[in-house]
Amino acid sequence: MTGFDRPRIEAAVAEILAAIGEDSARPGLAATPSRVADAYAEFFAGLGKDAAAELGEAVPLETEKAETILVRDIAFRSVCEHHLLPFLGVAHVAYLPGEKVVGLGRIPRVVETLAARPQLQERLTEQIADTIESGTQARGVFVVLDAAHTCVTTRGPRQTESTTVTMAARGAFTEPASRTELVSLIGRGIA
Repeated sequence: MTGFDRPRIEAAVAEILAAIGEDSARPGLAATPSRVADAYAEFFAGLGKDAAAELGEAVPLETEKAETILVRDIAFRSVCEHHLLPFLGVAHVAYLPGEKVVGLGRIPRVVETLAARPQLQERLTEQIADTIESGTQARGVFVVLDAAHTCVTTRGPRQTESTTVTMAARGAFTEPASRTELVSLIGRGIA
């Protein structure tokens, strides 16, 4: 990861512990700065990475025209940039191929790469849609994220059952009828 400064993170965590009145050298906390640095290395592994590169090489369709491709229930986690607390959820990504398709496993890689940065769910949704659209030359893209934010569930309003849903549509999927169909498919209403 470009720019990751492990010693600086460890020092900052030790300072936070001191600032809340804890002794960062006590046995239960002595390894905490190192553990937090390990976690941050994982949480923010998407910084400096090109999410579009995760799509790999698109391959030509073997049919004249493909229908919608929908990958549902892609588990993701990110960190809210407002409080540096995690949010966890699922992504549903649909695209209407142009002349080429990408491997189905590539879509979750895009989600994971973009989520592994300090994020806002709204922006993450748009970034996923933009990356899939430009990287596949899709005729349409539809992305839905449904996530629980620990800044809402564990502090402030403490709405433990609350989730946030965001959507982004591109191309053919901006039409209300196609959006309704996709929402039905995402909700398991497969005809």
